[in-house]
Amino acid sequence: MEKKKNEGRKELRLRDILILQAVIVIYTLSSVMAKLASGEEPFSAPFLLFYLAELMILGIYAVLWQQMIKKFELSVAYTNRAMALLWSMLWAVVLFHDRVSVKNIIGVALVIAGTLIVNGGKEEMQ
Repeated sequence: MEKKKNEGRKELRLRDILILQAVIVIYTLSSVMAKLASGEEPFSAPFLLFYLAELMILGIYAVLWQQMIKKFELSVAYTNRAMALLWSMLWAVVLFHDRVSVKNIIGVALVIAGTLIVNGGKEEMQ
């Protein structure tokens, strides 16, 4: 009976969540490349290299994301994708020395809380 009850659910393991987060980090690197490109003269060699890097990262992400949505329930995969806000904010602070407001921190904390709730599993209604 228990096996049948959980048959429709995919079990979440920490390793799988970490892999999903790594894919999301790869996605956020495209924004880093875009910001770096924006600081260059349009159509200059550095601009084109950053833009090409952004496109390559997005291509790699697209392939990896397809694998992730095969492995995870769609609701879990998309909820985890919201963690891109955290990673993007981290890149902004670490790489570009941007300032983060209290509202930014509260918003990201809410996203993390929601992600933890979804990753924690759902009790099925009986």
